[in-house]
Amino acid sequence: MTTTETGIKVADADGIEDGEALVVDRDTTGHDDDIAVFHSDGAYYALDDTCSHGSASLADGWIEDGEVECPLHSARFCLRTGEPQCMPATLAARRHKVEERDGALYLFPGQEPAA
Repeated sequence: MTTTETGIKVADADGIEDGEALVVDRDTTGHDDDIAVFHSDGAYYALDDTCSHGSASLADGWIEDGEVECPLHSARFCLRTGEPQCMPATLAARRHKVEERDGALYLFPGQEPAA
C-alpha cells in the first residue's frame, strides 16, 4: 500500500487542541505547499497553509466557528470548503482529506475530502 492510499500519520487525535492547527511540512507530504491541519468544533480539516491572498501561514491565524482568519490581512476561509469568506482573498484555499483513525490523524495530500 502506498502513502496515498493509507495517508500520512501527522498526529495523535488528541494532539491538536480544539481551535488550534498543526503545520505539516511540504517535505513530509510531497505537496507543493505546507499543509495546515485544523481542529475546529470537534472536527478536523486540512488546507494549504499559505493564504491565497498573501504569504502568510493560515495555521498562525485565528480559528473560530469553522473558519480561519489569515493573520496578515484578516481574510477568512471556511475550513470545510476552503472558500474565502471576505476580502481581500478571492481564491479558495486548496483542501486535503484528513481522517481520524485508531486515535490518530491521517493526511491525504492532494485528495479532496468527501462532501
